[in-house]
Amino acid sequence: MVGNAEKRLVRKLKARAPGAFESLIKNHQSSVFNLLYRMLSNREEAEDLAQEVFITVFKQIEAFRGDSSLATWIYRIASNHCINRKKYLARRRHYDSKSLFDMEDRVQPAQGKSPISGQVPRPDEMAEGLQMERLVQEAIFGLDEEHRLVLVLRDIQNLSYEEIEEIVGVPAGTVKSRLHRARMALKEKLAQHLR
Repeated sequence: MVGNAEKRLVRKLKARAPGAFESLIKNHQSSVFNLLYRMLSNREEAEDLAQEVFITVFKQIEAFRGDSSLATWIYRIASNHCINRKKYLARRRHYDSKSLFDMEDRVQPAQGKSPISGQVPRPDEMAEGLQMERLVQEAIFGLDEEHRLVLVLRDIQNLSYEEIEEIVGVPAGTVKSRLHRARMALKEKLAQHLR
């Protein structure tokens, strides 16, 4: 399941070769951060946890057998770290109010232009689009953890059912069932706002 480039990276990581850790981060940083950010809805927590994930991967690389892709193995570690962090935060009741929905964290198109058309969007259209994006993000975050994880992995990270099965450790049928329930719950949550 592991490609040649991944095999080389794994060999370098196991040998503790110079630059291997940096290559690991370069190759997987964006996808790991996106998963954690969607699951935690908190930029600072996601950034901190992403660092912990990569340190864990580096420390435990000897345990990687190559039965799955390196990315799948990293997602599994990230998912487990995320679940543990959420439990920790719940116990401490320390959930920062700065979330995924904060507008200053959003990257706006250059010079106020739409990246697709090159047209300057109308303020009311921008506000409507941002409001819809916020509603979708809030609805995703409102799902229970099992459903949110499979939804993010499948519909946002575009992983296959087989990869998700390996990450969450449940049969493909359960993954599909959870995904279906997550999509239905998301549809229901959004329907309230679209009437």
